[in-house]
Amino acid sequence: MLRDRNEPADLQAGLLALSPSKRRAPTAGDPDRILPLAFAGLAVTLIGNGIGRFAYTPLIPALIAAGWFMPAEAAYLAAANLAGYLAGALAARRSAMVLGSTAAMRWAMIATVVSLAACAWPLGFVWYLFWRFLAGVTGGVLMVLAAPAVLSRVPPARRGRASGIVFTGVGIGMAAAGTIVPLLARQGLPAVWFGLAAAAALLTVYAWFALPRDPDAVAGEAAPRSRVGRSGLGVPLILLLAAYALDAVGFVPHTVFWVDYIARSLRLGLDVGGAYWILFGLAAAGGPFLVGLIAERIGFGRCYIAAMAVKAAGVALPLLSESPAVLASSTVIVGALIAGTTTLCSGWVLERVGVEHHRQVWGWMTSSFAVAQAGSAWGFSMLFATTHSYTMLFALGAAALGCGALLALASSRR
Repeated sequence: MLRDRNEPADLQAGLLALSPSKRRAPTAGDPDRILPLAFAGLAVTLIGNGIGRFAYTPLIPALIAAGWFMPAEAAYLAAANLAGYLAGALAARRSAMVLGSTAAMRWAMIATVVSLAACAWPLGFVWYLFWRFLAGVTGGVLMVLAAPAVLSRVPPARRGRASGIVFTGVGIGMAAAGTIVPLLARQGLPAVWFGLAAAAALLTVYAWFALPRDPDAVAGEAAPRSRVGRSGLGVPLILLLAAYALDAVGFVPHTVFWVDYIARSLRLGLDVGGAYWILFGLAAAGGPFLVGLIAERIGFGRCYIAAMAVKAAGVALPLLSESPAVLASSTVIVGALIAGTTTLCSGWVLERVGVEHHRQVWGWMTSSFAVAQAGSAWGFSMLFATTHSYTMLFALGAAALGCGALLALASSRR
């Protein structure tokens, strides 16, 4: 009898739950919204870094051969892009506060498209200097804002794969630059720049509508484990910041000297060096998603520490042998973890400071990475000019990554 008396109330509650006014509206944290959000982030990093920054590297020989720039000028343009990347990383949080995160990314994507199209006209070094610096600024802004905008809308259990998809854009750009840019260069340099601008424009249209309007909404987020306020970073995050800066130092030997090492030092030629660069880019495209899946199982912190150690071994492999198998292994390992460690570090920062402070701390992390990358690239170039030895470069890169792994381990224990 008690059951009979309760049935009308239960039935009424069930009907109310199913009524239009009580049904839960779909949110960005729903499983069917995770992939569109992640692919929007992928488009953003592909525009800002894969195309805006890394497509310039395979263009340098063509720019010099066509007489547009002298070798030293082409190098200065690359340095201007790095300086712009640092400025963009530092300005990203402020621009998001003024414009809103999504609006800031939209303006940065538009500016990237314009900068690429403007480079189709050879109007002198100063003209190019401005546009390459602007491309660096927009790349820094998009790198800082893309991951927080997506991950703040993704449930914690799915953040590994979502973060991996977002940073896959960097690797896709590197792989595409190594294959498509040389083909377009046969039609002339203006065709290359217009082609890059058109690709970035199409991706901008997609990301424009796919990015969330309110990227700071939280999906199943617990209270932050660490406090980041006026007191600044605590010791554990300072250790992690230092580890990520050392990651940038280990980033340099393969991204700057690898093709030249294979082509000239090992005397295998530019074609073979280019083939290894394509392999490097393909590994960079698949690495972030793979490590993201692993991080969902063992945690971002453990995965980041292990990835730094494995990456150190990959950079050190050329010290052991010059065989094709060792060169290919080093290419794949380092390529996969170039953006893979970025994926893991961003996810670990989110776990430790929460959604509220993720954008702020990730901006600091990206800035430290940019400073370390630019400084070590200059230092390694000076060292190579003095010693003409690649051995020192690989040894120093591997040592930096090993020290970074130890610092990350210390950070986790604090």
